[in-house]
Amino acid sequence: MHRTLITTITYILLLSLLAGCTVGPEYSRPPTPADTPEDYFRLGKHSRDPNDLANNENWWRHFGDPLTAQLVTQALTNNYDLKAAAARVIQASERLAESKGRQLPDVTYNFSRDRNQRSFNFGGIGGGGRFKNLSTTYTQDLSVVYILDLFGKLKHSEQAAWADMLATQANEQTLINSIIALVINTRVDIATIQRRLDIARANTESRRKTLEIVERRYKQGIVGPVDVRLARENLAAAKTLEPGIELSLITAHNTLDVLLALRPGTSPVLPQTLADLPDLESVPVGLPASLLDRRPDVRAAELALRAANERVGVSIAQLYPDLTLTGNYGFTGDRFEDIFMREAEIYSAIFRVAQPIFKGGQLRAQVRGAEARYAELAADYSGTVLTALKEVEDALASEQMLQTQLNYAQNQLIEAQAAENLSRQRYQRGVEGILTVLETERRRRIAEELLAILKGRIWTTRVNLFLALGGDWTQQEQIEQG
Repeated sequence: MHRTLITTITYILLLSLLAGCTVGPEYSRPPTPADTPEDYFRLGKHSRDPNDLANNENWWRHFGDPLTAQLVTQALTNNYDLKAAAARVIQASERLAESKGRQLPDVTYNFSRDRNQRSFNFGGIGGGGRFKNLSTTYTQDLSVVYILDLFGKLKHSEQAAWADMLATQANEQTLINSIIALVINTRVDIATIQRRLDIARANTESRRKTLEIVERRYKQGIVGPVDVRLARENLAAAKTLEPGIELSLITAHNTLDVLLALRPGTSPVLPQTLADLPDLESVPVGLPASLLDRRPDVRAAELALRAANERVGVSIAQLYPDLTLTGNYGFTGDRFEDIFMREAEIYSAIFRVAQPIFKGGQLRAQVRGAEARYAELAADYSGTVLTALKEVEDALASEQMLQTQLNYAQNQLIEAQAAENLSRQRYQRGVEGILTVLETERRRRIAEELLAILKGRIWTTRVNLFLALGGDWTQQEQIEQG
């Protein structure tokens, strides 16, 4: 028995050496539009140092609004989408553990008690008849089943599961980045809408004062009834704008509540305004190639491609034979105490080789399908990289154009305010008509609201730039929470 066991172990060791014959393609990162030493076209004043990206961490704290940082922390702690993403990471991790476990032997302990009765007929000359035999058999044994991964099918499966897990983690980081950006942008939207509401209310008050002036001049017989009607219509139009802006404010607050995992409408009132524009100092954007490793969505796309590459190896390995080793060792006897006696010892060893001969082209079709899946994901990966480059270029260009537009809007507001004041003075002296006053009021309101909107868009554009760059957004946040 011991000689047989030693021989079996020797065979297992020799066959295990063959397990290094892994089949399937080696993975290499495909070329992408980011494989270039050139800068971004709209780089502007931003830094291109590929090694100086540390300032992208906790970038939202650079905006000088402690409440924004507090809201981000609250969202990272409570958001339900992030909790679901964390659960998906755990699932992927357990699938990896399951895949690793398939490469280890399956060991099972079995205990059985078999009781059966048989009937026999011993007929013939001189007697005979039917007899019954009642027997009981006790058995305990230990069985080991081991699949030798000769051609790397199990190893490829493990590597695919590993890539899937990392992709799930990268997708979680992508979601974290998106939640952070949504919180900040919603905070900016609320502040912008609140500013627009303040402007609308101030404009309503201004038009009310205009109406008082017109009515007073009408009573004095200086102007006609048309001026009064126009002034009243102008006041009603101003009041009409307020409910729409208030509705936008309510829905923006509800959006923020959901991001913070709060019941919509229950969050405390935020300060009405943010600070002035954020410090638009240069951002270290790095080279385009840095996006391949920094942006989690790009990493997730490449990891999905890597997993597909491993599954090509799995499909190729299925064309080759499987070798399964099965061993059993135990005891059996008619009595319970017999199964602990050496004389009742039983054992067996089975070598099973299974080589597919004919499956109607199924296995070859699986290989071609896996290769096509890899080609699909390779195209998706390149497309993801191209989209990432576009988002950076869009953010850089938007920041430059919006800043230029903001400068013009500031001049527009100055001139509109001056025109409104002048038209009021001229109207009171009787040298200007009411239509001119109302038109200058309208233009001043448009300029003031445009300025508020542009400031909010510059905030969100800077957020989008950091989002497009895919910086390490959460490292310091996690340290502070710990």
